[in-house]
Amino acid sequence: MRSKRLCSSVFLVVAFSFGAATAQSAPPQNPLPPAPPAQTLAQKPGSIVISLEDAIQMALQHNHSLLAARTVIQQNQAEETTANLRPNPVLMGDSQFLPIFQPSQFSADYLDNTAQFDLGVSYLFERGKKRQHRLQAAKDLTAVSRSQVADNERSLTFQVASQFTNVELAESTLELATEDLKSFQNTLNITEARYKAGDIGEDDLLKMKLQMLQFQMDLSAAQLARVQGLSDLRQLLGYESIAADYDIAGSFDYQQVKGNLDDFQSKALENRPDLQAARQGVTAANSQHELQKAIGKRDVTGQASYTHLGYSNDLSLFGQIQMPIFDRNQGEIARAGFAITQAQEQEKLASGQVMTDVRDAFEGLRANDQIVGLYRSGYLDAAQQSRDITEYAYRHGAASLLDFLDAERSYRVTQLGYRQSLASYLIALEQLREAVGTRSLP
Repeated sequence: MRSKRLCSSVFLVVAFSFGAATAQSAPPQNPLPPAPPAQTLAQKPGSIVISLEDAIQMALQHNHSLLAARTVIQQNQAEETTANLRPNPVLMGDSQFLPIFQPSQFSADYLDNTAQFDLGVSYLFERGKKRQHRLQAAKDLTAVSRSQVADNERSLTFQVASQFTNVELAESTLELATEDLKSFQNTLNITEARYKAGDIGEDDLLKMKLQMLQFQMDLSAAQLARVQGLSDLRQLLGYESIAADYDIAGSFDYQQVKGNLDDFQSKALENRPDLQAARQGVTAANSQHELQKAIGKRDVTGQASYTHLGYSNDLSLFGQIQMPIFDRNQGEIARAGFAITQAQEQEKLASGQVMTDVRDAFEGLRANDQIVGLYRSGYLDAAQQSRDITEYAYRHGAASLLDFLDAERSYRVTQLGYRQSLASYLIALEQLREAVGTRSLP
């Protein structure tokens, strides 16, 4: 009877402490333990530790898909060289009136007096500034390819940042699973001691041991998620660019973002490389139209020939030009004109897509911000205190096993939910940066 009164007194004291703690409305300042700062090789010998910015720079330097895309710029630059080339002159020569079928007449006198020899050079003179228009059209295409590669860099940066956040989530979950397993193991040891002392029955002990399986499974799942996350991140960085045993160092904490939708949309219209590529596509289409009009102008071929016949040495000049009666390249000129309209429509589409992307990303960030705010407003503290109070009461016999398991489960679910919500918020933040086209936000 005295033991029951003592247990009841302990439970009341603990419950009162819990009520006083939950009455405080101030949100926690550090819901998660701060992550270690980014380290370098010098700070951690034998292991490579990279930060998010390190990962992004490595990906921009070594990602094979991006390196392949950059060769398009080099290919277009080679096209510029080709477009700027002038036509080659043509060297011509002929011999006439050679006595092939009367070899007996073949003599030096015959060659000097009867046979005819011609030697000439012809050159194609391009009209309409075709070479200049070809070069300008090639340069405009190179500008488009540069913006397209910059857009690939923007997408790759988002992929790396998102995967980096996933690895941070996996490591945070692994840390939580390790702490939960250690804490539950201590409680299980106390439960075994209470069972041996006869305070609880074997059924309660078996329930505790079965619950231990869940914590072990959580730990294994977190370890697997971390290994797979690092492997996927390594593929984005360039598989050969970093050792397999590398690790990351990030904050994995809430980052407040200021600014409104209009500011972000205005900034995106200035920075988005895909929109820049669409605008440059209009310029390139106009260049192609001017080139096709230049091609419609007929070129002139000039020729100068030296002729030796007998004792006569003559110089002949020739010239020719097509008569543009039927073919004036009118089909290609019309097609290039329609291509300008197509490029203009694509620019409008890209502009609208930019505005839509920014709005979607902004609303997604706001929604995730609200969820994270709910966790940080007191629910994390409440779950922690409820678990601690119930665990203390259970260890001293003032709470039932079901109460303890329920509090433990609520704590684990709340902590996992917060970490997942925080990861979703950080990924939404990266999505906003991708939509705006720059990592520098207000």
